[in-house]
Amino acid sequence: MLHTLWGTVERVLASTPRRQELLVRAGEEWRRAIAFPDLVGKAEPGDRVWLNTTAVDLGLGTGGYDLVIAIPGRRPPPGTGEAMKLRYTPLQVRVEAAEERLGPLPGGLGGLPVVAAELHSQLPAVLAGWRWAGGQGGAVYVMTDGGALPAAFSRLLEDLRERRWLARVVTAGQAFGGDDEAVHLASALLVARARGAALVVAGMGPGILGTGETLGHSGLDQAWILGLAAALGGQPVLVPRLSQADRRPRHRGLSHHTAGVLGVLAAPAWLALPRPLPREAARRLGQLAAGAAVTPVEVFTAPAAAWWRAQGASVTSMGRGPGQDPAFFHAGLAAGILAAWLARQREGGGPARPAHHPGEEAACGDTPGDGNRLERQDL
Repeated sequence: MLHTLWGTVERVLASTPRRQELLVRAGEEWRRAIAFPDLVGKAEPGDRVWLNTTAVDLGLGTGGYDLVIAIPGRRPPPGTGEAMKLRYTPLQVRVEAAEERLGPLPGGLGGLPVVAAELHSQLPAVLAGWRWAGGQGGAVYVMTDGGALPAAFSRLLEDLRERRWLARVVTAGQAFGGDDEAVHLASALLVARARGAALVVAGMGPGILGTGETLGHSGLDQAWILGLAAALGGQPVLVPRLSQADRRPRHRGLSHHTAGVLGVLAAPAWLALPRPLPREAARRLGQLAAGAAVTPVEVFTAPAAAWWRAQGASVTSMGRGPGQDPAFFHAGLAAGILAAWLARQREGGGPARPAHHPGEEAACGDTPGDGNRLERQDL
């Protein structure tokens, strides 16, 4: 059930073409709200606005912002295309499907590295690892509909664009507001290749829906990303969710979310592991990886982490930065470094392949470094 309020815009706190942060007076209350001009038009001081206050009223993770449902008398820009997202909701939005705009898409991924992240906050670490390891070419983010649906909700994407770490965003499924709009995750991966991606990172927008059940969370998107990437001829790389600081036992060490992904993963994938692993994570992974279709690769991440700090890393996850929870962010760095190595193998005409069956050892020469460890000299 929706919780709603009417209010008046007192001030526009920040504004981009696709996102506005507003200070709104609702009766005797002052509230912060976000408006998406693509949905409701551009807000101005003095406008009457209808707010969805549900998440804030429940104390859920929207950063304390209400969301503008409508501005009476205001119309969004006309837009193009005939595809609908947020289908059959009052806010269904018209978009132009990239599948139609770009014409015939590539028939596969051709060995393109596809890194599957569970949480949106893993994205900067993956890109930092890629850049530190000398990854060449543009990175494209494929944003699924497992978290926030508007790409404009993410400040991270804005920051990564400004740094020129991210070339494009493709929004897949019901997610919207990317440079390209894709109907499905599978076609979104092909759109990324058609746009010239050297690296694809795929995952949800900000926010995750979890229930405490191992399979009851939207981060399970990771399994579908990896499976589709493998089926389309890409190089799927799994970023595990690790933590040394999370107070919740189910997320400490190796998160039960990653355990759930490993349990349903049917296609072969690379598993990027920072070295050294936290002891509890190493123990749990040892139990799970033997029965999963993954090839673990240990990556020494300390030099990349130092480089990232020098670049001004400011990302947090659950309020913790790289200094407070290094394992979480080093997992992303490891995946980015491994992706850069895979991209080099692809350029050399002989892309490596992960093990194809649970417990199968990779053939000699198929994996990096010595004993499935990736060292600086391998890059």
